[in-house]
Amino acid sequence: MDLPRADAPPAERADAARNRQRILRAAARLYAERGAANVSMNDIAREAGVGRGTLYRRYPDRASIAVALLDEHERDLQERLLHGPPPLGPGAPPAERLAAFYDAMTDLLEAHAHLALGAEVGQSRFATGAYGFWRAHVRMLAVEAGADDPDALVDLLLAPVAPEVFVRQRELGVSVARIATALGHLARGALNGDHLA
Repeated sequence: MDLPRADAPPAERADAARNRQRILRAAARLYAERGAANVSMNDIAREAGVGRGTLYRRYPDRASIAVALLDEHERDLQERLLHGPPPLGPGAPPAERLAAFYDAMTDLLEAHAHLALGAEVGQSRFATGAYGFWRAHVRMLAVEAGADDPDALVDLLLAPVAPEVFVRQRELGVSVARIATALGHLARGALNGDHLA
């Protein structure tokens, strides 16, 4: 019989797993219907059919629920960045990889902007693990491209895929294809050329 490792997290109880799934399903429905900013923790507890204590023990705020919902989608993109085919994955020039990253981010935001707005608004964006991953990836591309100051450049290259920027563009009627095309031009302009060194 295999015993759990001492450093492994304790196994989730069946009732706790059911409650977690109920909370996430309820929050996903409410966030999609109303937007995360218009949903309270009480709304989520009521919709999930759980007590507030149950909800707050697992998730201290709406942003933590949105992060949990986004996690699966972001992990898929992270896996494709690390091991997928080029240009998104390794093997393409840095500017083409950045353009492919922008394209993948616009797809992610089109499908899940309501969650991203709940998880990554303002300063909280910089505290998420996903932002840290995106930042490391884009900085690596800037270094590979020979950028003179990749540390100054990296957050500027991530700013155009901030959820609120994407949502604002969509509200103005800019299509996902136009956003992706513009971001591709930005990527190639930022990471190609003699101005980098």
